Amino acid sequence: MNAIEVNNVSKSYGSVKALDDVSFTVGKGEVFGLIGPDGAGKTSMYRILCTLLLPESGTATVDGFDTVRQMNEIRRRVGYMPGKFSLYQDLTVQENLEFFATLFGTTVEQGYDTIKAIYSQIERFKDRKAGALSGGMKQKLALSCALVHQPSVLFLDEPTTGVDPVSRKELWEMLEALKGRDITIVASTPYLDEVRRCERVAFLDQGKIRGIGTPDEILTRFADIFNPPGIEHSQGGEVSGENVIEVEHLVKAFGSFHAVDDISFTVKRGEIFGFLGANGAGKTTAMHMLTGLNQPTSGTGRVVGYDIRTEHEEIKKHIGYMSQKFSLYEDLTVAENIRLFGGIYGMSDEDITLKTAQLLDRLQFTEHKDALVKSLPLGWKQKLAFSVSIFHEPGVVFLDEPTGGVDPATRRQFWELIYDASSRGITVFVTTHYMDEAEYCDRISIMVDGKIKAMGTPDELKKNYNQPDMDHVFTYLARQATRSSD
Repeated sequence: MNAIEVNNVSKSYGSVKALDDVSFTVGKGEVFGLIGPDGAGKTSMYRILCTLLLPESGTATVDGFDTVRQMNEIRRRVGYMPGKFSLYQDLTVQENLEFFATLFGTTVEQGYDTIKAIYSQIERFKDRKAGALSGGMKQKLALSCALVHQPSVLFLDEPTTGVDPVSRKELWEMLEALKGRDITIVASTPYLDEVRRCERVAFLDQGKIRGIGTPDEILTRFADIFNPPGIEHSQGGEVSGENVIEVEHLVKAFGSFHAVDDISFTVKRGEIFGFLGANGAGKTTAMHMLTGLNQPTSGTGRVVGYDIRTEHEEIKKHIGYMSQKFSLYEDLTVAENIRLFGGIYGMSDEDITLKTAQLLDRLQFTEHKDALVKSLPLGWKQKLAFSVSIFHEPGVVFLDEPTGGVDPATRRQFWELIYDASSRGITVFVTTHYMDEAEYCDRISIMVDGKIKAMGTPDELKKNYNQPDMDHVFTYLARQATRSSD
């Protein structure tokens, strides 16, 4: 019996065809992957199946109920975890859970058996506001809220974006347990290890289904998209002897809690330095101190020659920064964003005009210079945000999980931009949860419980810890954490 049937569904937004004659089925109790690049139409498909959007043509059923004529029946039976964090940041963990239970006319007590394996891991933080949780904890709460009314079908739109590798593995182990309860799961993800956990996958591209089959069949058939060739990079080729970042015994305490606990390291000019750690390890707090956004409790640090305690305004002028959350102005055009940030960085009108033309040509965005940024696919936005962050040729660019939720081919293009910046002498300080990206760095540090647990080149770390790849190195070290990633 099929839990989901989609027949010739199409959906357009103006002249853009988000879904074009899409058909597929999902068996009851199946773990089914809906995968594809940014802008492929995955989210539109989820919204139609969850009755949040009407198809222009075609039909779809969930648990035998029509998504147009029997919306209320479907809404009682499905759980939906959208790509963006869907909970209320100012409500506590318990208040969020109770709110979602009430929406579906049930109680937390009635649905507790369904969520027990997941919710028990965060229940001790039930009085903490959702906005104060780490990425992994937020995802567990969002999943608990999607399951509290005991749905028969669960839709997950990139549920682990921005979550560290260990927390991602834990989440998928929970999903495996749900399958044992005969819950049908439809998930999208940019992570290939998660794609392989599905029983079947449908590859959606430019609104059309390009193929349906087992993960191995689809990943092999479309290897150019999902497994593009590696990038050639001569590690350290442009690295000079000059230190651009110097940190000694840096500490950041919040009361008795040491988010960053006595770390020391240096980074050289032109180096690609990977700053890794599980959610809650202290990476973002450390980065905020280095970029002048936060003051250390003790210790010293210098960035591009300026003291992080006393010269943070000078630091801000000489660095680039790209945060986890998209940092450009969505209601401005591509060209307007570039001009705005060029002005903020103090560049002359002549330089802005010249470098804007060069940048648009390099990104192949010339034809799209007058497009609103909000109309661009995520991968395009990320490449533009990175290019704008180094538009003024800073000494260091800080990248906080810059490729979260981006498909493999686009990530490869993004790293080509990073290598180009490094070859021009720009130091790249990057955090990432993609361990294949860790392999691209010249050197890596891995934080655990606020301390730097390991540091070296990818090859050195794999050798020192006798592990086959960086994913295994990271997992080995992260599982030694004693404090919760909250």
